[in-house]
Formats: sequence, C-alpha cells, structure tokens
Amino acid sequence: MAETENTTVKLSGLYAVKVGMSAVYSEKGEYVPVTVLKYEPMVIAQIKTQEKDGYVALQLAARPKRAALSRKSEKGHLKGAGFENGAHVVKELRQDIPDGAVVGSRISIDSLVKGDIVKITATSKGKGFQGSMRRWNFQGGPAAHGSKFHRQPGSSGNRTWPGRVMPGKKFPGHLGDETVTVKNCKIVDVRAEDGVLLVKGPVPGGRNTLVKLVKE
Repeated sequence: MAETENTTVKLSGLYAVKVGMSAVYSEKGEYVPVTVLKYEPMVIAQIKTQEKDGYVALQLAARPKRAALSRKSEKGHLKGAGFENGAHVVKELRQDIPDGAVVGSRISIDSLVKGDIVKITATSKGKGFQGSMRRWNFQGGPAAHGSKFHRQPGSSGNRTWPGRVMPGKKFPGHLGDETVTVKNCKIVDVRAEDGVLLVKGPVPGGRNTLVKLVKE
C-alpha cells in the first residue's frame, strides 16, 4: 500500500480481529478476564453521503491483497485510498463524517479509549447441523427407561385444518455461524504501541474473527 495517507482521524468505532482470551489485574488488584483484539491499520476508502448514496457512512479498507488476487474493479476503487491492489477487508461504519476525514485518511486506534462502553458485532462460531434439543434448548422427554421419548422434538403438525407445519417451527438445522451483537462491553485497555485492545465481555466468534466495535 502506498504511503498516501496524510491525516489521522478518530471514529465512533473500529474493526479488529479476535486473537483469544487473557486476563489482567485492575488498579484495585481485581482479576479481570479479557478478550484480546488485534487492530490492523485501516484507511478510508470511500465517503458515502446522503445526497449521493442515500445514507451517511465511511467505507474502510485494510490488509492489502496481492495483484494476482485483485480484480480490476477493486484496484480502481481503492486506488485513491493508497492501495496498489485490492484489500481483503472492506467494511462500512455508519456515522457522521468527522472533521478532516478524506479518502486515504488513516483510522486511529485511539478512536476507542480505556473505559468506553461498546456494542460488539461479529459472526458466531458455526456448530454444524444440530438436533432440536441442542439447537433450541428443548427439555426433552422423561429419562426413565419406559418413556421411549427422550431427545425428540415432539409433534410438529396440526389437525386437518390448516393441515401443515406453521412457518417458524423450531426444527433441527444449522446452529451458529450467524451475526451476533453484544451490548455493554467495556474497553479495559488500549495498547496503541502493540495495536491491541482488551475487552471485557462475551465477544462472539472464534480466533481470527473480524469484530466490529461501536461506542454506545
């Protein structure tokens, strides 16, 4: 990526990659479990306005691609942001446009500071095809030997009318791998020199999951 970013701006949120779990001690000596998030430098790739796009947002890009993996349209779109090729990460953050924000501006990790309360959005862990009891937390039948009804979903149909299974019935299926939002998570620390954020709260997803953090 070419060094064309002249300005640094602070936003109302960031994107970071989940690394794993750790723990720190607070100023009072309390043991605090935290999730470690690695911030990869992002730049503004596009500024969307109400007049032109119908809504206000900032498009952010990070992690440059190799030329062999980049389409011509990607190269043209990200050229103004200083990318020679495409980018692996291109995301949007809906917020008001901050002062000094231009295409190519770097996003500062100091957009979030210690003590901030954030809303976290990420893709949860996928757990494959699961039965009704695990997927929907059904109670199941009696555990006694004679019941013959233990881990089954039970009746799913209706009478002659309407004579069909109603939409939304809880059946076996794909568990997880869906967008999850968790509110009221606390930024425990921001270590700008290491590009690391420490967050207290249940951060969705596994390692290397891209996590969106927005101030509440």
